[in-house]
Amino acid sequence: MQMKNLLVAFLTALVIPLGITSAQADTCVPEDAVILFDGNDLSQWTKEDGGPAEWKIVDGAMEVIPGKGSIMTKQNFQDCRLHLEFMLPETPADANDQDRANSGVYIQRRYEVQILDSFGLQPQINGCGAIYRVKAPDKNLCKPPGMWQTYDIFFRAARFEGNGESSKKVEDARITVLHNGVVIHNNVRIPNKTGLGKPEGPDPAPILLQDHGSPIRFRNVWAVPLD
Repeated sequence: MQMKNLLVAFLTALVIPLGITSAQADTCVPEDAVILFDGNDLSQWTKEDGGPAEWKIVDGAMEVIPGKGSIMTKQNFQDCRLHLEFMLPETPADANDQDRANSGVYIQRRYEVQILDSFGLQPQINGCGAIYRVKAPDKNLCKPPGMWQTYDIFFRAARFEGNGESSKKVEDARITVLHNGVVIHNNVRIPNKTGLGKPEGPDPAPILLQDHGSPIRFRNVWAVPLD
């Protein structure tokens, strides 16, 4: 509960109170975290059409099977902290731009934090760590393919007044992202859905991991609801 209160204060005060290191992000799982993947099965995930998730499990990680489709959590989320680890495969030397180990984390199926092999490049608006086509990361912390990396994402959902079709957005969503333990987005406003994201709305929605044709691996995925 102390961790949850601290994270709520973080989202409310809009500052960075935690000096989170990569090692801490890897090992410190809050008591009230929802374990979304523990290395054993895909029971917390489904395909976008509601069918069983069809990715494979390799060495305690879930791996995208290109062409089998993106997967999303069975649970919906509003304000939350999300932790995940990912590993990029080697990409062909002649692969360019978005063909370099492409995937993404969609919060509420609406807002994408890009996953890409951007090792050694300048920060880009569609590169690794970017809020896709909205804002480049402040720093490019991307590691080479074959190394495990971490995202810690602190998300405050957009606020709406009213219900259903009559609802009106009164506050944009906001997001803070740590990549490998370093802040790359600090309380960034997201004015609308990004890329292939679903339209904004007042209701909570799943977290989605994207199949974009590359065998990305994910492990140690958990979330703490903050609403």
